[in-house]
Amino acid sequence: MEIPDRLIELQTAADAEHAKLTGLDGAERETQWKRWFEAAAASQAAVTEHAQQTGTPRGQIEAAVKKTVRHPSDDDG
Repeated sequence: MEIPDRLIELQTAADAEHAKLTGLDGAERETQWKRWFEAAAASQAAVTEHAQQTGTPRGQIEAAVKKTVRHPSDDDG
């Protein structure tokens, strides 16, 4: 399945914001959590839109995007 660069970029950004939560607590954690949530919501909305446009099951697109972002070496074979 070909995944648009935009979906990869949005998921990469969401994952990066999530990683920044490590070691934070209190107000810093709450602020970062909101950043992550917004980035994740943008990624999810784009996946949903792409699914509607292509007629591809949303879950299939989401799984492919996450695999591409989180396990890029799996696609080299």
